[in-house]
Amino acid sequence: MTAISSAQGALFDRTDALPPGLTFEPAFIGVEEERALIEVAAALPLREARYKQYTARRRVHAFGSRFDFDEYKLHPQPIGELPAPLHALRERLADWSRLSPDDFVHVMVAEYTQGTPLGWHRDAPDYEVICGVSLGSPATLRFRPWPPRSPMKDDIVAIDLAPRSAYRMRDAARWGWQHSVPPVPGLRYAVTMRTARTGTRRAQAARR
Repeated sequence: MTAISSAQGALFDRTDALPPGLTFEPAFIGVEEERALIEVAAALPLREARYKQYTARRRVHAFGSRFDFDEYKLHPQPIGELPAPLHALRERLADWSRLSPDDFVHVMVAEYTQGTPLGWHRDAPDYEVICGVSLGSPATLRFRPWPPRSPMKDDIVAIDLAPRSAYRMRDAARWGWQHSVPPVPGLRYAVTMRTARTGTRRAQAARR
């Protein structure tokens, strides 16, 4: 297993070990911005995430489009007015990614209480670029090639997510790797923003 830290200064010597298309930015937001985002997250009507018959331990609240895992279909919906800290974060992530803020059609806030994991997966195929910001407790974000080759620890790249760091997944990191989060050591929030996949690529994904 390859272990990498996303702390300021520690990441840049190991960028060659990251899956292609995966980008990290240490200290993407400041302490006050993190505090404001955590206050927003804690006040949202969070509910356990459901995937078909499976109910995850993390609690989430989303703005915008909704992916129905029973129908395996994206239901486009307007994001509407975001709380000010989320609106500002959306604009910063868009600028960082050279996108328009409106390109992010899905904004999700997730709460991980101590000991909560996130299993191996790829995001729903109707989404394209994935951006995330970590808040609160540190966490580890793991990657392994997809499809897994009789899973071996040597295939796993593990990134220690420092609070306030940001990541972006596109290209090979988005489609050729799965990711997961092992049980977190303390209360953590994550903000994830996603762009929509084009019609052509959605059709290609449906055939996979």
